[in-house]
Amino acid sequence: MSLIKAYLKWIIVGFTLFFIIITFKKHWQAVTAISLNSQGWLWLFLALITTLMAHIWSAWVWLWILKLFKQSFSNQWGLKVYLITNIYKYLPGNVGHFYGRISAISKQGGSLAVASLSVLLEPLIMAAAALLIALLSHSLGLIETTNNLGILWLQGLALIVVLIGIHPLIINRVIGLVNKLKSKENIKESSVYLDRYPGNILLGELGFVLLRGLGFILVFLAFMPVTISQIPILLSAFSFAWLLGLIIPGAPGGMGVFEATIITLFQSSNLPISIVLSAIAIFRIISILAELIGAGIGYLFGNLSSRGNS
Repeated sequence: MSLIKAYLKWIIVGFTLFFIIITFKKHWQAVTAISLNSQGWLWLFLALITTLMAHIWSAWVWLWILKLFKQSFSNQWGLKVYLITNIYKYLPGNVGHFYGRISAISKQGGSLAVASLSVLLEPLIMAAAALLIALLSHSLGLIETTNNLGILWLQGLALIVVLIGIHPLIINRVIGLVNKLKSKENIKESSVYLDRYPGNILLGELGFVLLRGLGFILVFLAFMPVTISQIPILLSAFSFAWLLGLIIPGAPGGMGVFEATIITLFQSSNLPISIVLSAIAIFRIISILAELIGAGIGYLFGNLSSRGNS
């Protein structure tokens, strides 16, 4: 199975990159003809700031998850760990950020069960938030994610399963099972439990997806005027593409999958394909740059913390 998964990953990466390269090649002259004025650069700067704020907000939400499980870590420590480990997802395997956060929590004397659950719940609830936006957008006719009614039902079922699965009755049973399997840590883990539904986490992740979507819209504004009626369409398309980039085993950070999905969704729209191609290329650069700046802020928090303790 591991061999199949490895080949499947590279097949998906290869297919999406081939599709993107062919599309760029077909419209290359139109893309190179696009230029930015001073106002366009301002929109890109605002997109960078918004994307950075989205990652900082996501760090806060991760801290909320830890606090739900009675894990007391300082906000400064949480922001530092999350923002620094965020860039680890670009390492081979696309799990480096998860391992980094679990390791950081364990080194601080935190619960290993909670560390594992926090890195599992965060992307799971993120996916639920993006799927909720995508399903609502499809039902309102903003975007057409699929013509297959069966797939739509499966998406709705997946959302319901996640929303039920994060209920304290389910989560606490999972923690209890982990305790039994790790008998040596029973005493340490026995006080770890979830006493309320993590509705604030779901709202927080909705805020994260919406902030990322706003950054995407700001990139479009750098290349063309965006009407009020186009904003829900752009936001919906972003949410669905970001969701697929999160859940499909491909390149780190959804690279390739996100871009291919956006191109597919907008092929039949009235948006110029040259603008779409330019926007997704610039948005990818801005996303990586925001994560690098975030990591730099994390290191700054770490240095300030070490100086304060010395």
